[in-house]
Amino acid sequence: MIYFRSVRSLSLAAFAAGLFTACATPVPTPSTPPEQTTPAASSPYQRSDWQALPNWPGDDLATSFATWQKSCAKLKNEPWLGLCKEAKELPASAARAFIESRFMPYQLSNPDGSQTGLITGYYEPIYPGSLQQSAQARYPIYAPPKDMITVELAELYPELKGKRLRGRIVGNKLLPYYSRADIVKKEINAPVLAWLESPMDVQFLQIQGSGRVRLGGGKELRLGYADQNGHPYKPVGRWLVEQGELKAADVSMQTIRSWADSHPNRVENLLDSNPSYVFFRTLPASNDGPIGAQNIPLTAGFSIAVDRNTIPLGSMTFIATDRPDNGGGIHRLVAAQDTGGAIRGTVRADFFWGTGDAAGELAGKMKQNGQLWLLWPKDHPLPL
Repeated sequence: MIYFRSVRSLSLAAFAAGLFTACATPVPTPSTPPEQTTPAASSPYQRSDWQALPNWPGDDLATSFATWQKSCAKLKNEPWLGLCKEAKELPASAARAFIESRFMPYQLSNPDGSQTGLITGYYEPIYPGSLQQSAQARYPIYAPPKDMITVELAELYPELKGKRLRGRIVGNKLLPYYSRADIVKKEINAPVLAWLESPMDVQFLQIQGSGRVRLGGGKELRLGYADQNGHPYKPVGRWLVEQGELKAADVSMQTIRSWADSHPNRVENLLDSNPSYVFFRTLPASNDGPIGAQNIPLTAGFSIAVDRNTIPLGSMTFIATDRPDNGGGIHRLVAAQDTGGAIRGTVRADFFWGTGDAAGELAGKMKQNGQLWLLWPKDHPLPL
């Protein structure tokens, strides 16, 4: 796919140097009156009915509902408090009746009126590495730098709620923090969490936003997103297309890796085309999935990353798309539990496939057409 999974904190192409970034925010408290629930013709939310959802109630409603219950526990404003309290006590057998009686499906529409969009995939990779630098493992995974300054802007500019400024102090000036090209050339003031054996492993770990490092003795180090350098994310696949190295239709994680293996002397040029750089934190050992933007573990096949400007985090969403391996369709209720720098637009989602190589094979090839429905509490204003 051309647009891969990116960082948990979304970079914006604003303020010249691209220092503004957005971070996960709770579902907004609607301020419009309850009677204004019918969207305008230009709204991204088109009222639908349950029969319009392909294969409703979906592939595995029990797992879908259990995944969403974890999200619901994080929602602290109305109408979620009452709904989530009720949902917490329900067995899986009562899920369908609860959903159909308490929620209304709205099909998501693009600004041009179309109702089909791009569905990509992501996963949690596992790469070989070490806790110490060696001749084989020599590419660092950094924790957030000690000299990187983060400024919350909402106190001065309420309209910038959720935006952050990242930079470094030079004299009496706040300058943009180092780009990826500068970071790899400098000895930045940041703890090294682990060392990987390939710069492409580092890049793909940053693109996915989380992962594991396979250490000696069968041990693994679990890593999660911690921060980002404030520079906008630019897909390395796009650079290969612009250079005439790959056709857009052929770009995938696998073809990018293959190109890098065949052109070792140009790998740094490839990676420097993406100025974004992700910093990580270690997580407790666990078999759970990676931590998403809601700060809960993702569930393989039932968690998605969304553009929260359209789909609030924690929402129930119904997805209709196809598997990238010709294995049939995907028609199920999923939970909006994550975000991504490349996940922009109304009918747009990133489907979480799980952990390891098999999940990566599917995630790397997935660039399917799909449709989305937002399931929203009845008689309550739609997201603004």
